[in-house]
Amino acid sequence: MDDILKGYAEAATPELISRFENLDCGAVYAPVIDLLPTTPSRIADIGSGTGRDAAWFAAQGHDVLAVEPVGELREPGMQLHSSEKIIWLDDTLPALTRARCYGAFDLVALCGVWHHIHHDARRAAMESLSAMTATGGLLIMSLRHGPAPEGRRAFAISPAETINEAARLGFTLIREAEVGSIQAGNRALGVHWTWIALRKTGRTSGLLQQP
Repeated sequence: MDDILKGYAEAATPELISRFENLDCGAVYAPVIDLLPTTPSRIADIGSGTGRDAAWFAAQGHDVLAVEPVGELREPGMQLHSSEKIIWLDDTLPALTRARCYGAFDLVALCGVWHHIHHDARRAAMESLSAMTATGGLLIMSLRHGPAPEGRRAFAISPAETINEAARLGFTLIREAEVGSIQAGNRALGVHWTWIALRKTGRTSGLLQQP
């Protein structure tokens, strides 16, 4: 993970930050937007980068914990998005030791993060996410497929494996959607995404068959 964080730190140019910030959150979250909280809620944005999504959630009246381990992204984000509805935190998967001290959240969101978590760390990471999700709350994840940008290593993702791991911890799948990238450059490289939304019911469900 350290090499991936270093890669993001080295890539955090004004141009990259501008590109991150200019993506439309409504378009990014379109596959699951109807599932997002509509009344003031507690949201944890894991791997929040420059805080684009955290600011979008905060503008809707939510209280947001923006968790970002890369200072070169977090610090510009704190300047760009100084909302009193956002708490910024330096913490990282798989343990999320500091973030877990903030209790359980109505929504835990990971947008473009899971592909950076090594296979061997994903079980521990899912346990941390489960601990941060309130019973009845949502865990929403976007799973990237395709090549990663240079210097930011990625690992292959099986949606079924991810859903099964969550099911063992009491999550129930309520949506799975395959979509293309909203960025033209990524589409040209063949990047596509699987969005999954999981409800923390506390009931373990049957496992999906692996492809």
